[in-house]
Amino acid sequence: MKKVTGIGGIFFKCQDPQKVKDWYQQHLGLNTNDYGVSFTFREDDDPEKQGILQWSPFPANTEYFSPSSKEFMINYRVENLTALVEELKKEGVTILDDIADYDYGKFVHIMDVEGNKIELWEPKD
Repeated sequence: MKKVTGIGGIFFKCQDPQKVKDWYQQHLGLNTNDYGVSFTFREDDDPEKQGILQWSPFPANTEYFSPSSKEFMINYRVENLTALVEELKKEGVTILDDIADYDYGKFVHIMDVEGNKIELWEPKD
């Protein structure tokens, strides 16, 4: 089974998310919105398929990264999230929540060996 197929997003804490988004827009030309920036790309195996990588600054006091105390969280794109979660459970990986299903995909959060919270995302392409 294919597990991680790519990076889905990079999320990080900062003191002033709007100021950070404005700085990146002004100095690096990122076309930011309320959530940050969505970068699009084409899949190698299927160039007709478009993927998204999300870049998002979060407030320094966000609880979204909890229970991790780290300043960042990485979102990994995966295939067949349900089967992957079952496999990870058998391997003793800490699963933090139930799979959530949204219009844009399924999500679940896990912890790695060093206490980094990881978001797994099965996009609905």
